[in-house]
Amino acid sequence: MLMAHPTVLRNLIEQYEALRMLHAESGGEEARQRMDDVAYTLCVSTGTGDVDSALVAARHQLPGARPEDDSVLSA
Repeated sequence: MLMAHPTVLRNLIEQYEALRMLHAESGGEEARQRMDDVAYTLCVSTGTGDVDSALVAARHQLPGARPEDDSVLSA
């Protein structure tokens, strides 16, 4: 499997978290589409099927990640 560059993964994580903090999922069509696009790209980049798994997998691929990092997502 191809591995996304850590800089790309970090950028995607930051974009997704910013969109989530801004409640893009309940915003206008453009904001929802952007959030969906970032979530999809995270899933493809990490080989996962849902955004929560993609976020965990992406964080584990970043330099300095430890096995216990993100084992449980905070709500």
